[in-house]
Amino acid sequence: MTGHSTARDASWVSKQIRDVLQFYYPACIDDEYGGFVAQLDERDGHVYDADSKHLVATARFVVNFSRGARLNVSDWCEPAAERGVSFLVDHHRDAETGGYRWLLSGTDPVDERRSCYGHAFVLLAYADAAEIGVSGAEARIAETFELIDDRFWEEAHGLCRSELDADWNPVESYRGQNANMHMCEAMLGAYEATGEQRYLYRALAIAQRMTVDLAEETGGRIWEHYTESWEHDFDYNRDKPDDQFRPWGYQPGHHAEWAKLTAMLSRHSDEPWLRRRGIELFDAALDGWDDEYGGFYYTLDRDGEPVVDDKYGWPVAEAIGAATALSDVVDESDEERYLEWYDRLWAYAEANLVAPGGNWYAKLTRENEYVDANEGPAVEPGYHPIGACWEALRSFD
Repeated sequence: MTGHSTARDASWVSKQIRDVLQFYYPACIDDEYGGFVAQLDERDGHVYDADSKHLVATARFVVNFSRGARLNVSDWCEPAAERGVSFLVDHHRDAETGGYRWLLSGTDPVDERRSCYGHAFVLLAYADAAEIGVSGAEARIAETFELIDDRFWEEAHGLCRSELDADWNPVESYRGQNANMHMCEAMLGAYEATGEQRYLYRALAIAQRMTVDLAEETGGRIWEHYTESWEHDFDYNRDKPDDQFRPWGYQPGHHAEWAKLTAMLSRHSDEPWLRRRGIELFDAALDGWDDEYGGFYYTLDRDGEPVVDDKYGWPVAEAIGAATALSDVVDESDEERYLEWYDRLWAYAEANLVAPGGNWYAKLTRENEYVDANEGPAVEPGYHPIGACWEALRSFD
């Protein structure tokens, strides 16, 4: 197991960020179209799709390289972040409507839907780019916030709707927690980049609605799917429990992610529910820990039994971030409990998820066998492990 002197050492954590960035760079730099190539095989780094430009992947690259620049990982991090911002503005953004296209082939639009989830990552990208002084990024924060406020925010419910078409027309009645969770994250990032209270207020509003108000109806756990009027939809995708983006069931990984976010928010607000819910949500995430093989089950049913028992890398990364954030904000007598989980999570990650190239595998079987994830353009280019390490460094500091 990774010992205290290793995983709790800032230089070791920084190296994990550097290793992930160096796995993608320079292969991710697209000299033909601009922006990035995100679709790299996790095992050997070969490019399996050079043309697809997914909005979320582009934005996440900006976040990653911005954080690399702040840590002085390499002199190529800041220019890489700048090229990502330019690609978001020049190609993903529709100049006529101000909305951001979901998917491009090269620079040609393939899917022009307007996704709340995607726009949340655009806002986070601009926030992180502003932190390193990328030209125009701070102005884009305000512009993107106003766009989100106008098009996605539903004041009557205190949350965001999920998807619209290219002309901002509704395409579905579905409402989801995942987009709102990442919108909370983005608003917190915008606040930390600018100091503007409106972003913090919005982050807190979303967090309270999702983790307190709505979760009261489900015993404190957070359901994924809702109706247009924000009532729990327990039947949505029941016949597709392994759906990649909207699986049926409770997701331990999202409970860990909300635990991290509420702990982070408690640094900026003295609302008493923030730390309390962070602790409770971390415990709820641990209900999905596989004591036999390690790792988190992907989903649990309403009785807490596994539905999909595959293991993904991102829940472990989010739990690492949550454990360190909580260790930073709980009473000193409770700090070690979270650091022990931090050590345990890293031990599992090093044994099963960290690839020889320094990146993380996306998906494993329950028994921790590798699953080929080279499917489609919706990949996460190291965003979750970098985020876990980033939060660890902030908490240890």
